Amino acid sequence: MPTVPSESENTGARQSRRNARVALICLLVFGGMIGAAYASVPLYKRFCQLTGFGGTVRQAEAAPTKVLERPITIRFDTNVRDLPWSFKAEQISQTLKIGSTGLAFFKVTNTSNQTLTGRASYNVVPEAAGPYFQKLECFCFKAQTLKPGQTMDFPVVYFVDPKFATDEETQGTQEITLSYTFFQDVKSVGKQAGLQVAPGNGSKALGVKPSAGL
Repeated sequence: MPTVPSESENTGARQSRRNARVALICLLVFGGMIGAAYASVPLYKRFCQLTGFGGTVRQAEAAPTKVLERPITIRFDTNVRDLPWSFKAEQISQTLKIGSTGLAFFKVTNTSNQTLTGRASYNVVPEAAGPYFQKLECFCFKAQTLKPGQTMDFPVVYFVDPKFATDEETQGTQEITLSYTFFQDVKSVGKQAGLQVAPGNGSKALGVKPSAGL
């Protein structure tokens, strides 16, 4: 005659199955949190670029068709973080009409003895100007690679959307500061570690006026 499991044995078996399910759910949730953390950085960056949130400059596809008579002054700020590059704006500021297209240049020099790839982050001050300050062309849209001693001049084509003049948060603003920070591209660190290249060779980066190293 088969042995019938006792009530305590049945309870223990059910408890073990519940514990196993809880452990599996926790594992799935933990894995999802890790995946979300890695995905959140590019998603957040994309969100900022689309909305101008936090003073992030938006990428535009075309210049506006309307140009206002009201002038706006754009000031330029440059920074380098943990990268042996020299990075300067070739103009302190520019004044143009709201809605018109501006062209600014930035000079970058790789002062190290290695080929390095950098990427520029950017934002504007005041933050409320972020949705209206837009760029048609910029070296910051992709990583830039410079050989040892190489100097490049990078163009930025931008405009201030005419809606800037009617927004209650920005309509009284007379100046906007565009700020860039160059840092080493994390995806290139392993590939370029220990790589030595002779200076003076050409480059196919975005820069329009390659010149010899300083």
